Amino acid sequence: MVASILVNGLVYSGVYAMLALGFGLVFGVGRVLNLAHTAFYMVAAYGIFYFASTGFGMPLAVVLTTLGIVAAGIAVYKLFIEPVREMEATVLIATLAVAVLLQELVLVFFGNEPRHVPPALSGFTQVVGVRVGNQEMVTLVVAALSLIGAWFLLSRTKLGLAIRAAAQDREVANLMGINVNQVTAIVMGLGLLLAALAGIAVAPLFTVEPGMWMNPLVIVLAAVVLGGLGSLKGSLIGAVILAFAEVSVVFLVPGGSYLRTAIALLIMVCVFFIRPEGLFGSSIAEER
Repeated sequence: MVASILVNGLVYSGVYAMLALGFGLVFGVGRVLNLAHTAFYMVAAYGIFYFASTGFGMPLAVVLTTLGIVAAGIAVYKLFIEPVREMEATVLIATLAVAVLLQELVLVFFGNEPRHVPPALSGFTQVVGVRVGNQEMVTLVVAALSLIGAWFLLSRTKLGLAIRAAAQDREVANLMGINVNQVTAIVMGLGLLLAALAGIAVAPLFTVEPGMWMNPLVIVLAAVVLGGLGSLKGSLIGAVILAFAEVSVVFLVPGGSYLRTAIALLIMVCVFFIRPEGLFGSSIAEER
């Protein structure tokens, strides 16, 4: 059981971390709470299902799905979010409407019945005496490479410097000659890329169905708030904490599959009693 908790915890941690990083980047740079973020993760899972089931090879299916998600997401951002970006309540409503619209489109084209994507690699491998599914290892590798790539981009490139400057202070970044609107669009594309890769990675492991975006959205929101709004490191650590909390509840508590989200949110609330600003957020005194 410990091995199962460890393996599943790592898989969920990788997926939630990818989603939380993309969500946190968009919020940090663009100040956009994109409630449609995990809906694109769901659409990516359906995209890989469609291309894989129509005879495309898996590598080509991954490329087509990723490009399609990023292009569609950027178009949605330009049409529906950017014009109202300064009005936070409108942005929340608009992004939620986009998420529901994407779910309805999936229902129209694929119906409500669950779909299954064949694994890219079948079978199991013994790792330090633990039996790990090859597809789970693929998911972990995808998550690790995605997060390492994002870290390298943010910390070792000029674009990453511009992203970090815009996240710290948009007005100062503008005065320094950084096109903040362009950087925000790039960050939106990066977030969509991470969401697409997460959806592609989990499609062979989870059931693909129209409501699969809702629970990850709650967990991602909780992870970002738990880690501290604006802290990418906090978002990643929050995602890991909540992922292992979910998996542990499922394996250790009778009926835990129905309680996993509630327990994860309870952990977030308990942390708030100690640190209202989150684990790595700026303190209230600092903000004042």
